[in-house]
Amino acid sequence: MKILNDWKLIILLCLTLGLAPFFPEPHIVGKIRWIAGGANGMTVKDWFDVVFHGFPFVLLIRLIVLKITKKNAT
Repeated sequence: MKILNDWKLIILLCLTLGLAPFFPEPHIVGKIRWIAGGANGMTVKDWFDVVFHGFPFVLLIRLIVLKITKKNAT
């Protein structure tokens, strides 16, 4: 599970997979706007897309929380 704690890999995933395609806006941003607007018309494919592009950010948040809690524990 060392790969899930590798900062370089997680940041690389966020910058590539998490934000792809980059133009005209990152895909995950468009999906979050769609969800914030009520998610009208979203299909299973769209929800899978949110999970797929959002997962690197979940891993990054996980690493940040682990780092903060480890720092507070010591």
